[in-house]
Amino acid sequence: MNWKEISTLDQWKEVLEQSAQRGKIILKHSTTCPVSANALAECEQYIKERHTDDIDFYLVKVFESRHVSNQITQDLDVKHESPQIIYVKSKEKFWTASHWSITKEHIAAVLN
Repeated sequence: MNWKEISTLDQWKEVLEQSAQRGKIILKHSTTCPVSANALAECEQYIKERHTDDIDFYLVKVFESRHVSNQITQDLDVKHESPQIIYVKSKEKFWTASHWSITKEHIAAVLN
């Protein structure tokens, strides 16, 4: 699975705009946290097993791209957490989960 990484504010604004036509999953990920590594693995397992191609998947590294992470928090009116998964559609937060709640089963229950 190739995640599309968001590392600039312009990339984030484009993803948010495109969510009007197609759902987007954003994973706010800490590259130094074992809980975040587990969340990433759960997301990748969901992606590998899923049967739909109507959602795009994006990764934001919270330390390396703090300004992007903060802008997402502000634009979607969500509390910052890491790891955090956010489903964005129609330019708004549709669903979010964090930490150990990020499982392939939970993602499937929301997206399928």
